[in-house]
Amino acid sequence: MKIRWKKAAAVCVAAGMTMSMGGFVNAEEKDAWKEVTVILDYVPNTNHTGMYVALDRGYYEEEGLDVTIIEPTDGATATLVAQQKGTFGISYQEDVTIALTAQEPLPIKAIAAVIQHNTSGFVSLADSGITSPADFEGKTYAGWGGPGESAVLEACMTQAGKDFSKLNMVISDGSGFEALGRSCDLMWFFEGWDNITAARNGCELNYMECRELDERLDYYTPVIIAGNEVLESDPEMVSAFLRATAKGYADTIADPDAAAEILFAHAPDYDLEMLKQSQEYLAGKFMEDTDVWGSMKDEVWDNYAAFLQEYGVIEEAPAAAACYTNEFLPQ
Repeated sequence: MKIRWKKAAAVCVAAGMTMSMGGFVNAEEKDAWKEVTVILDYVPNTNHTGMYVALDRGYYEEEGLDVTIIEPTDGATATLVAQQKGTFGISYQEDVTIALTAQEPLPIKAIAAVIQHNTSGFVSLADSGITSPADFEGKTYAGWGGPGESAVLEACMTQAGKDFSKLNMVISDGSGFEALGRSCDLMWFFEGWDNITAARNGCELNYMECRELDERLDYYTPVIIAGNEVLESDPEMVSAFLRATAKGYADTIADPDAAAEILFAHAPDYDLEMLKQSQEYLAGKFMEDTDVWGSMKDEVWDNYAAFLQEYGVIEEAPAAAACYTNEFLPQ
C-alpha cells in the first residue's frame, strides 16, 4: 500500500500553482523539489507519526522535498534502502548491526533514533504465574523469528539460572494478545502499542521490560536509515529531511492528540482513541534523556553489538561509527 500526502490537496490548475504551508509555489519551483521515498518497517503506526505530521504541515515542502511514504512490499527495508529503492527507511539497531556484519555487508547507516530507549518486553497473562525469565522453562514463546530474538531470550533465561533449551519457540500467528493462554504462554510486545491494545480489550498482562532484564538490551528501535551513497552524494538533502522530520516529532510531542488525528487520516482502519493513547505514551519517549531529537550514543551501539557477539548472532562487533551518525541532525 502506497501512502502519499499533499497538504490539503490544493491544486490551482488555472494558475499553475500549488498550495503549501509557505503560500503559493509556482510549477517550476515544485518541479525543482527533490523526490524522497521513505520505506517503513511495517504498516503506519504511532512510531511514524512525526513524519506524517511533517507531511501534513508542509515541513518537507518548506525544505524543497517531495516526500512519499511507502510500506515494504518486496523485501526487508534495510535491503531495499541498500539497493536504492528508497531514499530513507525505518529499521532497527539489530537489523543495522547484522546487516553491517553480514558476509556481504549492506552499505547503510542509521541517521536518527526515532525513540531514545527500547520500549519493548516480554508479556504473559496476568494470572499465568509467569512474571520473570525464571518462569520461562517448559513454556511456549511465540515470536517473529528474528535473528536476535533467541539470543535475547537465551540471555535473560541464562541470567535467571534457567535452561533456554527448555523453552518452546514458535512463530506467531499474528493474532496478538489473543494467542496468550491458547497457542502460547509468552510473547514480545511493544508497550506503546501492543500493551495498550491488550488493555483496551480487557486483557491483563505481566510485563517484563527488556532494558530492565539486561541493560545491553536498551537499544534503539526504531531508527531511520539511509544508504551510504545518499549520505555522501547529497548531505544537504539528508539534513533537510531530518530538519523537517524533527519538526514533525516536536509537534507530535507537544500535541499528541492532534498528531494522532493526522496519523488516523492516513491509517483510518485503526481506532482513533487507541492511537491517541499510544501517541500520548510515546510523546514522553521520543526525546527521553536527550535535548536533540534523533541523537544516538556510541555506548548504546557498542553494548548491543557486544551482546549480539556474545550470543553468536554476529562474529565480530562493528565500530559504532560504522553503524550510525549524528552529523545530519539539526543542532
